[in-house]
Amino acid sequence: MGKNRRHNAEDDLKIVYEDQWLIVVEKPGGLLSMSTGRSGEETAYSMLTEYAGRVFIVHRLDRDTSGLLVFAKDFDTKEALQSNWDEAVLERKYTAVLEGEIADEEGWIETWLYESPKSMKVHCYALDPRDKPEKPPRKDWQFASSHCRSLKRGKIDGMAYTMVEFELETGRKNQIRVHSEWIGHPIAGDRKYGAQSNPLGRLGLHAHGLSFIHPWTGKTLKFTSALPKCFRRLV
Repeated sequence: MGKNRRHNAEDDLKIVYEDQWLIVVEKPGGLLSMSTGRSGEETAYSMLTEYAGRVFIVHRLDRDTSGLLVFAKDFDTKEALQSNWDEAVLERKYTAVLEGEIADEEGWIETWLYESPKSMKVHCYALDPRDKPEKPPRKDWQFASSHCRSLKRGKIDGMAYTMVEFELETGRKNQIRVHSEWIGHPIAGDRKYGAQSNPLGRLGLHAHGLSFIHPWTGKTLKFTSALPKCFRRLV
């Protein structure tokens, strides 16, 4: 799908599941989920609208993040999913290539996040031991929780990188990108959040795993997306 995009398999929007209510796609990096208002801008939404008629986006991925994305075919399905998203989603997994070498370990990153309306950048703040997730110390702050584990360490062009799997407990804007900067290992290619290199020629973040309960059938749907070829440069 995507006749106006370059003829490269990794640049295509791929449908991985479709029924009468839902469409699940693999979005390539560099493609917006929805329009920012610019006339004629190609997006995952516009491409699916051309394919299936009216559709509704259920959640979003950043332009430069690739991977699994869900659309609804009708308003009721969109509302059913979005109103119960945190409960319906059983698994959200991402693979990231981070700058630097990280030991074989796993654990949780938990912080407050705040998006500056001026810079449009999300900032991280440490939790106080007395803080409670449901009671942010400031009204515009949001609790963010990511589980991460190291998968592979290696080098690209002589520089050290680590492939890390993130599983989201919360789904805040730019959450993985900010948490990666917070631990001192920005995502490769993410200059907005501190990266000094771009070895993949794109943001090193891919939404590879998604599992959720179908709003009408009650069945558990589970999807996986293969890593982009450029991630294999880590050796």
